Amino acid sequence: MTESEFLAAAESALGKIEMALERAADDTDLDVECKRSGNVLEIEFIDNGSKIIVNSQAPMQELWIAAKSGGFHYRQKGGVWLNTRDGSEFFAALSTMISSQGGVPIVL
Repeated sequence: MTESEFLAAAESALGKIEMALERAADDTDLDVECKRSGNVLEIEFIDNGSKIIVNSQAPMQELWIAAKSGGFHYRQKGGVWLNTRDGSEFFAALSTMISSQGGVPIVL
């Protein structure tokens, strides 16, 4: 994958997260605020003050997540972002992390 292809895929993923969380905040009891600065998306849970940080790492062509449950790296294979350690899928894992920290079941 070229750098420009990676940047487009990473931007798409971050945008998808932002849109899904905006909808979830409107449709559920999830009280979350998203802040975007370049390739970094900060998801803040207003009720408890915790955060999840999602960012892209162009040199490694990875998406990284930092959450209460730990730090995780994802690389795209076959159009799907997969954890570099256990093979779990990015959006499913992030859904679990958001649900846990936000106290509301969320599926991205």
